[in-house]
Amino acid sequence: MRINCLSSDFFARPARDVAVDLIGVGFFVEGIGGQIVETEAYMRDDPASHSYRGATASNMAMFLGPGIAYVYRSYGLHWSFNIVCDPGSAVLVRALEPTTGISAMQSRRGNIPLRSLCAGPGNLTKALGITGGHNLLPLTQAPFRFDARIGKPHVVSGPRVGLTKAIDEPFRFGLASSPFVSRRF
Repeated sequence: MRINCLSSDFFARPARDVAVDLIGVGFFVEGIGGQIVETEAYMRDDPASHSYRGATASNMAMFLGPGIAYVYRSYGLHWSFNIVCDPGSAVLVRALEPTTGISAMQSRRGNIPLRSLCAGPGNLTKALGITGGHNLLPLTQAPFRFDARIGKPHVVSGPRVGLTKAIDEPFRFGLASSPFVSRRF
């Protein structure tokens, strides 16, 4: 059994820092996953953040402490997986490069090209089997696992995707030249 390399202290930092430091980290759910290649940061004072207007029943996970999963339905269609950081802030995991359990991911998503299998928040959650049942779970325990990245990756930044507020903020981060990001930088 592999040990989770990230402690709750890793997540108890500003979302921008966590979002950058997650690039290149291995992320697995029930042993299925790969390397994180794209993230977005959402801060408490960010008009685009679910927490901007304060705690509600639907965003409560964002206020429960660092290292908690915040999973919600986006547009009522797809699950989105977020990592809670400082109070009221979170990192959306947008894409990963699949490395382990690819056949299981393909059975969940269909005959999708490898580079598109986990590109985009909804595709990622479907491929990894993440649902609303994962909301509020601690990320330092099963079914989640994070593996340390090897070396320091070249991280690029740009505006976040699909927003109507704070659209120009460079809070989207990705692994430079990765073909597995959801959109080019």
